[in-house]
Amino acid sequence: MHEEKSPLINVEMLEQHRIDPAWVIIDCRFDLIEPTRGLALYKQGHIPGARYASLDEDLAGCSGLMDGRHPLPDTNIFSQTLAKLGISNTTHVVVYDDVGGAIAARFWWMLRWVKHECVYILDGGIQAWERKGLCLEKGQKACKSTSFSIASTRDEWVVGAEGVSRALAEGAVLLDARSEDRFSGKSEPIDPVSGHIPGAINFPFTRSLDPLGRLRKSEALREELLVYVDREMNLISMCGSGVTACHLALAVKLAGFGDALVYIGSWSEWITDKNRGIAVGSEAESRRSK
Repeated sequence: MHEEKSPLINVEMLEQHRIDPAWVIIDCRFDLIEPTRGLALYKQGHIPGARYASLDEDLAGCSGLMDGRHPLPDTNIFSQTLAKLGISNTTHVVVYDDVGGAIAARFWWMLRWVKHECVYILDGGIQAWERKGLCLEKGQKACKSTSFSIASTRDEWVVGAEGVSRALAEGAVLLDARSEDRFSGKSEPIDPVSGHIPGAINFPFTRSLDPLGRLRKSEALREELLVYVDREMNLISMCGSGVTACHLALAVKLAGFGDALVYIGSWSEWITDKNRGIAVGSEAESRRSK
């Protein structure tokens, strides 16, 4: 049986390909609370040769009144972004961040959404690189642009608010990658309304990571997810704005469950319509209240 390639790459493999012109490294560090921090960190020190991609500017489109905070960009604009970063249709891409792949997974997912499969996430992020004692590069250099053509997208991977409601009514599993505090409504530092979608299950993206910020082994992830899903069950991932939802989709794929649907608008889109239901408390509290 053919074994599907892993979406992860380790430091040793990256070091072997770092100066290969057919490979491009992308630094995706970003702070939702302080959006300029990621670029500042990149300039202070990044993996040599890496280019910087901003979540707000490069991995999301313009947000309308009824959109989430990070909608998918127009494909023409995204193809221009990829070209600006020196990524062509034949480029091998390695993405990394400093939060266990939480941001980098968005780029990984988006490249696969436009049917570019040669993309990997550096397991353990920039911390794994530094733990090996490898050097960092400072500043920001211009890179040679190229061209990237998007013929079609995997729209079947993307679900909207109405699709989420229908899927839940039909027995789908909706996993929310936000922290327990945000899911339960105890705190909400980003969006104007707290809580979660009724029927959603909390699965913080950090559950997929080991203490060093690396993805847990496939067997461990599968054991965790089997509590909620099986191979025949429709699975949708979400979060605050469709970012760590992609990290959850990564964990689902590593666990051997294939490609999960992603609610890109996520909580920040859901709450734009006051007619949509909102729940607070943990799942256990919700069950006790019934």
